Amino acid sequence: MRRAPGRPSAGVSLASLRNGGHYRQVTSGGSELDPRRWPALAVCVSALFITLLDVSIVNVALPSIGRSIGADASELQWVVSGYALAFGMVPIIGGRLGDDRGRKRMLLIGIASFVVFSALVGIAPTPGVLIVGRVLQGLAGGLLNPQVSGIVQQLFPPGERGKAFGALGAAVGIATAAGPVIGGVIIALGGSEFGWRLCFLVNVPIGILSLILCARLLPPSAPRGTTRPLDLPGAALLTVGVFGLLFPAVEFDADHDLRLAFLAVPALAVMAAFVLWERGPAARRGYPLIDLGLFRIRSYADGVVLAVLFFCAYTGTPLVLALFLQNGLGFSALQSGLTASAYAVGATLAAPVAGRLIPRLGQRVLVGALVLFGIGVVAAALVADSVAGTVTPARVALFMAPALLLAGLGGGSVITPNQALSLAEVDVRGGSTAGGMLQTSQRIGNALGAAVISAVFYAAVSGAPATGAAREAHYGHAYASGLLVSVAFTAAALIVAIRDVRRRPARQAGAADAGGPVADVSGGAGPAAGSSAIRS
Repeated sequence: MRRAPGRPSAGVSLASLRNGGHYRQVTSGGSELDPRRWPALAVCVSALFITLLDVSIVNVALPSIGRSIGADASELQWVVSGYALAFGMVPIIGGRLGDDRGRKRMLLIGIASFVVFSALVGIAPTPGVLIVGRVLQGLAGGLLNPQVSGIVQQLFPPGERGKAFGALGAAVGIATAAGPVIGGVIIALGGSEFGWRLCFLVNVPIGILSLILCARLLPPSAPRGTTRPLDLPGAALLTVGVFGLLFPAVEFDADHDLRLAFLAVPALAVMAAFVLWERGPAARRGYPLIDLGLFRIRSYADGVVLAVLFFCAYTGTPLVLALFLQNGLGFSALQSGLTASAYAVGATLAAPVAGRLIPRLGQRVLVGALVLFGIGVVAAALVADSVAGTVTPARVALFMAPALLLAGLGGGSVITPNQALSLAEVDVRGGSTAGGMLQTSQRIGNALGAAVISAVFYAAVSGAPATGAAREAHYGHAYASGLLVSVAFTAAALIVAIRDVRRRPARQAGAADAGGPVADVSGGAGPAAGSSAIRS
């Protein structure tokens, strides 16, 4: 028996009670699970995969794009940043639309739109059309992604969610690892004129197949007597605020102008206005874009903070690695991608394993993973700083591979558990909105971390010799300097994780003493199977 999105299945009595902004989900019996939930997850992952692949594949295609349609450096930067900005602005709004109007419906709209806009990018005759297509692609991807996390919460009981989110984490790792390699192979096969177009047109058949299978396998959207209106003023404030935070961080990668940081000041003011609107007029109207009571759920609030800090550390490191390998050691884009694949392969291997460890270890998985990631980053910095310029570039890459693999193993073991544990105590009917907020926090961390780490790298690389071993050594030192920032962000995330581990037994004991349900955030024994206990 299939369940309607956002509603409990048969046999589950769900009460979404508001106690000071907190949620409680009460169960009275087992639930009937959709037997097709795992195939449904597989097709959702395939749709998610192509949106993530387009983040990494485009970097290899940029030189061919420039030669083919005459795009200059600024336009090429916007081919990358336009997608990233659009992708980061809409997950919360997309999540709200999914929760209110049906996740399956919004997922299908997102996939169909992504297919159409991928085709537009693939046949773009001019840089302007290409940039517009990339922005529209990003909007479609931002609509699609939060529906997947909401569907995972909807279809899977707590004991299976770690494994399900592990599949999503593996998709992230594979897309990151495969993007540069797949892009290089496609361009080699299609040639410099047509190969880059195939990098985007390949999304069309994959997307169409995902669209058909999602339509067949996913449960139907829940019928609603009345449709809750979208909080348009809140959506406008949020879009402007997130854009204001992301734009200077993304644009810094092209201009390296520290004055861009001042643009964050009005953006923060807009975000403050958004919070005031959501707490006041939007709440009184009864349909806020975000229920700020979510942040009174401590596991969710900690998860959002940890996501920002960790993604500041995690996604900036491959950027400076590529700069070190290509500009410092003279690697080609494909050689650089193959070297960096050790990082992504580690994340791919670790994500599903970490998901399976959640029922036994809970938040301790995050602590161990962050320590492992930090050790890998420190090791990569030490290797680059000590051997670059003293051995051949090929040997530098070989010596760095174990450290990059270790960092990838740690990083992949953070993303999946943090997503599963952050959403464990959230009412499943608001799962897409909560997932969208978590994804937006990741995008903000991604942009801010890349900007700060690359700023330190560019400052350290200033004055590098033009050629030779001295240049390689100089770039090795600059790479190590940038990684120090990653280590600092990792340490901050580790403090959040350790604090949550220490606090959680007290929270659970308090809930038991009060006669309330003990939150089954680990996905193991707790309330009845098939439920998602919400802390009161």
